Amino acid sequence: MEHETHGDVVKRLKRASGHLQKTISMIEDGRSCVDVAQQLHAVSKAIEQAKRVFIHDHIDHCLEGSANEPRDQAALVAEFREISKYL
Repeated sequence: MEHETHGDVVKRLKRASGHLQKTISMIEDGRSCVDVAQQLHAVSKAIEQAKRVFIHDHIDHCLEGSANEPRDQAALVAEFREISKYL
């Protein structure tokens, strides 16, 4: 099931992929450790933001929508706990 934020998540992951490729090139080219560390930070932040958007989307659309369905509350809470551990 695709959600409206999935396009944004993919865009963020592609940006992270670009940062990662740049980081690899920088290391291979012998760039300074500070420059490489800065680029690694950009990779990490891009992935963190993609993850956050993806998980919040799941909570907003899958879990919240499930609250109106006849679903076991314990199962809903368990799923919330499962996904929130990745935040």
